[in-house]
Amino acid sequence: MDTTTLILVLIAILLLFYALITNKSQAIEGIKLAGNTLWKNLALLLAGFLMAGLVQVMVPKEVISNWLGNASGFKGVLIGCAAGGLIPGSPYAVFPLAGGFYQAGAGLGAMVGFITAWALWSVSRLPTEIALINPKVALIRYAITFIIPPLAGYAAQILSKLVKI
Repeated sequence: MDTTTLILVLIAILLLFYALITNKSQAIEGIKLAGNTLWKNLALLLAGFLMAGLVQVMVPKEVISNWLGNASGFKGVLIGCAAGGLIPGSPYAVFPLAGGFYQAGAGLGAMVGFITAWALWSVSRLPTEIALINPKVALIRYAITFIIPPLAGYAAQILSKLVKI
């Protein structure tokens, strides 16, 4: 278990004990809500983890390294951005997939570009945004944010060379 997970588990346990001591019914209600949230999202979580695992074993590490690795340079960042902008899904599916790519050899820049493009460009949201807000607003927002994912990815790639994490 890594440090972040350990800290989050510790905080959750402390909050649970505090809730149990101060208001037992509120603690039970919180546990029920947590269980409902887990149940509603379990299929998405399992699908995301399954995709992440399959990417790591089905796509050769050399392919991921060549296309998305640190040595791929700005091209890898752009490929990561394009993939992130095109992939549909919730964070439960996208983050495990990005983690799978990263563990299989994708570079930090490509993954920052991937996640940032998913958050800003997601083409699967474009029709909804056009329909519910306004085509002009949606297209201007896309145009304004178009440069952000490649810049974020490239900045992360540069920083990854300067700071070893």
